Amino acid sequence: MIKGRGATTSPKPRFLKTATVPFDDGWSSHDLLNTEFSERALRTKLFPDKTRSLITTNQSPDVPFDQSINPYKGCEHGCVYCFARPTHAFLDLSPGLDFETKIFYKTNPVERLREKLDNPRYACEPIAMGTNTDPYQPAEKELRVTRQILETLLEYRHPVSIVTKGVLILRDIDILQELAQQELVSVAVSITTLHNELKTKLEPRTASPKARLRIVRAMAESGIPVGVMVAPIIPMLNDHELEKIVEESANEGAGFAGYIMIRLPLEVRPLFEDWLEEHYPLKAERIMNRIRDLHIGREYSAQFGERMRGTGMYADLMQKRFALALANCGLPSHSSESSSGEQKRRLFANTQGSGDLRIDLFRRGNELSLLFDD
Repeated sequence: MIKGRGATTSPKPRFLKTATVPFDDGWSSHDLLNTEFSERALRTKLFPDKTRSLITTNQSPDVPFDQSINPYKGCEHGCVYCFARPTHAFLDLSPGLDFETKIFYKTNPVERLREKLDNPRYACEPIAMGTNTDPYQPAEKELRVTRQILETLLEYRHPVSIVTKGVLILRDIDILQELAQQELVSVAVSITTLHNELKTKLEPRTASPKARLRIVRAMAESGIPVGVMVAPIIPMLNDHELEKIVEESANEGAGFAGYIMIRLPLEVRPLFEDWLEEHYPLKAERIMNRIRDLHIGREYSAQFGERMRGTGMYADLMQKRFALALANCGLPSHSSESSSGEQKRRLFANTQGSGDLRIDLFRRGNELSLLFDD
């Protein structure tokens, strides 16, 4: 276990044919070798990611958005369960410690975003941020990539939804307020647990549960539509907290809520299993068995309509518990099903904000210049 990091190992990327490992050749002590390796693994390094296109689109029927922006690849928050970890393999880097310590940031975000939004063929639809890695991870404090993007979206009057665990979002409350006044933004705070001990093991470099509830309160008091994502739900670790998280969030001003069951695609599965053996060895096999129950005997199923919620008795129970929790707190209910068109937009409204974000205010750069000329 490495203090302050979520992954306990640094597995070889699946596309890389060669790998390096620390080896004691006799020239230095074994203790020195381990110390140097640990210190090197703890340091975070930032790399520019030459950006050609800032907006990513998808046609997935079970996510409530069609396009997204992720300012960063990799995430220093170190959440061991993060389903984005396998993307680092495409960089020939490990989804383990490399994902947490080698962070790539988008370059020239304003220029790339303007190019896209000014294209006459671009059709305005809400952009989701924080769908892969957190836009308010520690690197954002200095790089300000997320803030630049939000400033540009405000200029174009473009709708955006944000999911984050980071208290740094409070820095941008001025921009978010301006967007909210035009019904162009919603914020979802991801809360996995209300217990700091579990948070520290599961999400080592994230804000505390109390700090995240303070984000909810600050957003609500500032007139910014805000809710909570209970994600991920992990059987026998945090599933018993579902109702309490929804209740506490509603008490702080959350206007909507959603949840996602734990997903273990590709390299995430062995990383999570190693983490369980390290922190919860007596419950590890029982937890994995329950996760397999969610996916027809497998650790993960990528089947649309099932990957976010799972199937079977346990999945059905969680859906019913969640629906009851929403009803008890007076929060809007929503179907777990999603599809294209109007049904998908309704799901977006119910899970990402208290109402539909406006798209009719969108103005391209040339239209803005004409307004100023007048």
